[in-house]
Amino acid sequence: MTCLETLQAYAFRSIGIGERLLPREDFTLCQQFTLIGSGMIWNVYFGAIALMTGFFLATAVAMGKASPNRLVRKPAEWFIFVFRGSPLFIQFFFAYFAFLSLKSVSPVFDPFSAAWLGALIVLFLNTAAYSGEIFYGAYLSIPKGDLEAADAYGFSGWAKFRKITWPTMLRLAWPAYTNEAIFLFHATTLVYFSGFPAWQQRGDALYYASYFADKTFNPFVPYPILAFYFILLTLGIISLFGLANRRLNRHLPAARRSQMRMRLNLVR
Repeated sequence: MTCLETLQAYAFRSIGIGERLLPREDFTLCQQFTLIGSGMIWNVYFGAIALMTGFFLATAVAMGKASPNRLVRKPAEWFIFVFRGSPLFIQFFFAYFAFLSLKSVSPVFDPFSAAWLGALIVLFLNTAAYSGEIFYGAYLSIPKGDLEAADAYGFSGWAKFRKITWPTMLRLAWPAYTNEAIFLFHATTLVYFSGFPAWQQRGDALYYASYFADKTFNPFVPYPILAFYFILLTLGIISLFGLANRRLNRHLPAARRSQMRMRLNLVR
């Protein structure tokens, strides 16, 4: 099988398009690049959907934590504490068995025990908690003069939040939020180790990398390929978030604009 035929057969295998059977012998470099790249479709799916939906919940949680109303503030504080205080892998574990219990109650909950929805919900809640704390810290860092100026111009309520508070909060939080986005996409590899099954061997990138490592007894080819794909993904995230950062800071003098810096998450 040529490399072009391999691409045609396996490029979209992870989503059920193309050859169903995995290669069994004579593994080529093209096969490994193609199948691991195919699995990246799921990693991008998990990360992108969780990030986009978690952004809105994170904003609500941050505002809830800043609320003077105890009935609003305490649930937001506990939500952040629980999801930041427990390992993501344990969250996957408990969520899977919780969804299995619901599945036994009603068939309506069947999709929740599948990775495409169940694991996505866990990632959504996890990133919302971390991002909510980032946004909350940025909210507290909004210059008092900006809020006083908004009051002086007659802004209040939703208009003040939409035109002054929210844009300023995002501008201050964006560098840290970029690091959270990078970590979230890296954390999608944990779906492979969680209880959520890979239906019909349609797994993520780590699933295919582990498959080749087990079959060839050589992890020094598939895992560097996996790392290569995630490095490319990280560069893409930094580029997109850098454009957004410049957009958020476009009104500031060049000397005052916050610069994007990549920081490794060594411990979480």
